Amino acid sequence: MSQRVVAWGQELREVHRRLRDALAVARSAVEDGAAGPTAARDLQLYCVGFCAALTGHHRSEDATLFDVVLAAEPGLAPVVADLKRDHSMLDHLLGELERAARSGAGRDELLRHLDGIEAVMETHFRFEEKKLVGVLDGTERPEADRQELLGPLA
Repeated sequence: MSQRVVAWGQELREVHRRLRDALAVARSAVEDGAAGPTAARDLQLYCVGFCAALTGHHRSEDATLFDVVLAAEPGLAPVVADLKRDHSMLDHLLGELERAARSGAGRDELLRHLDGIEAVMETHFRFEEKKLVGVLDGTERPEADRQELLGPLA
């Protein structure tokens, strides 16, 4: 019996859950902290982990996971192109968040950045799960390991 990527569909969902949790921690750091430099320092601390994890996840998908998907379902090329555009948009939003945090932006501004990231991230995750989990569940296990496919939280 060949190994399937059934676990990879679940792994993708689990990584998305962990990233949602990391965003919630960053949001709590802003909401619970004082405005100004303290909130910015707290967000910088939590954002380092969240931003690195989200960026690492997307870079792994771009470099490895999407090749597995396209090998199994070449017709998903437009979906993969849309997902890669989302990754680029999220990279930009994360950069703006990091700049705001470093500049000592206030609580409301930091929360607006987090709201924007969360909105794009949630839409992206739902679309990705809808389009890719079934393909991953029916695809032969790739040679790559979890982190190569899904990033540092896998």
